[in-house]
Amino acid sequence: MKNFVKELQWRGMIHDIMPGTEEELMKGPAAAYVGIDPTGDSLHIGHLVSIMILKHFQACGHKPYALVGGATGMIGDPSMKSQERNLLDEETLAHNVACIKAQLGKFLDFESDAPNKAELVNNYDWMKDYTFINFTRDIGKLITVNYMMAKDSVRKRLSRESTEGMSFTEFTYQLLQGYDFLYLYEHNGVKLQLGGADQWGNITTGTELIRRKLGGETYALTCPLITKADGGKFGKTEKGNVWLDPERTSPYQFYQFWLNVSDADAERYIKIFTMLDRETIEAAIAAHREAPERRELQKLLAREVTIMVHSEREYENAVAASQMLFGKGTVDALKALDERTFLSVFEDVPQYVLPKDALPCDILEMLAVRTDIFPSKGECRKTIQGNGLSINKEKVSDTALQLSAEHLLDGKYILVQKGKKNYYILKFE
Repeated sequence: MKNFVKELQWRGMIHDIMPGTEEELMKGPAAAYVGIDPTGDSLHIGHLVSIMILKHFQACGHKPYALVGGATGMIGDPSMKSQERNLLDEETLAHNVACIKAQLGKFLDFESDAPNKAELVNNYDWMKDYTFINFTRDIGKLITVNYMMAKDSVRKRLSRESTEGMSFTEFTYQLLQGYDFLYLYEHNGVKLQLGGADQWGNITTGTELIRRKLGGETYALTCPLITKADGGKFGKTEKGNVWLDPERTSPYQFYQFWLNVSDADAERYIKIFTMLDRETIEAAIAAHREAPERRELQKLLAREVTIMVHSEREYENAVAASQMLFGKGTVDALKALDERTFLSVFEDVPQYVLPKDALPCDILEMLAVRTDIFPSKGECRKTIQGNGLSINKEKVSDTALQLSAEHLLDGKYILVQKGKKNYYILKFE
């Protein structure tokens, strides 16, 4: 068995840890869980830290439980939130839970016969028939209001100058999460809860509940909330969250996110978001510091995470797509791109929408009259003669070229490249 705590320490993945946790885990295989609220139908990379901790936990020989909060998701965790969450209905939650289950399967082994195979549980299963009266009698009496009010997640919300305050619904969240820990301890032998630093208060409510109700000893470990070196929020782009769902964030965009992180962030992220061993990572960091302009560390990080979340094929497609904007792409590589990736690569490129019957059309007419890519036919002719125009990554040498349906990519697009960096998309519909 590998030492789980030591593994996380060198990776910079421990924020708080309850005394005795490391010693308990070194006694033999143990069980731990991470809770995920199904507030959406996809995880995003903000969830990845907790998932990677579970992945390391399993790799160290222990048994991970992923708890999808079908019940707690109906309420919403007040931690780090400035206002009340919208409550989701059962149908939406059931859909979200199913989607998240599928995504978690990419990180954890749920299918093998190994004794430490991962288990996926849903707290709705044990909460749906638990009456309010029984819950308040069994659980509510064990934890004082004073204890609950002292938690940062509660205190910060109540101290804000807001007329909204905090509902009783959200106030009880920590009791429900605490009961999850109690249930898993009692029925599955789970002795450790893992989570983000903002979950420390909720997690320790669970350890206290178990101690008071059953006299059991349990443990807690949290990871830091990841930020960027410049203080910005990790996992956010101008377009919002970076999602694990390829329909929300294409594998190309996902790959680009990791490829474009700063040098300082790459050194931290490669430890946190990959399973590469210490020797490999330290060698990669040392090589990167010798020649940071080559961005080899970012390339390695982007490769590892993209393959883990998507697949090797999607990674290779993303690399091929990345060549497109920098003049290295070929016509064959362009034609191999699916529509989603093509639009991701050229998402900021000007588009001209034209009717399908605009084809066939003389190239000078299309680029200087039907569109304003060139100010005049003469300018377009001059660029072609100077070898400065490409259609679908192929140089144009004939000023009388007829653009036709044969030039269409995915049956609807033509990619025009003027010079080295200026791209335009003609869309025919």
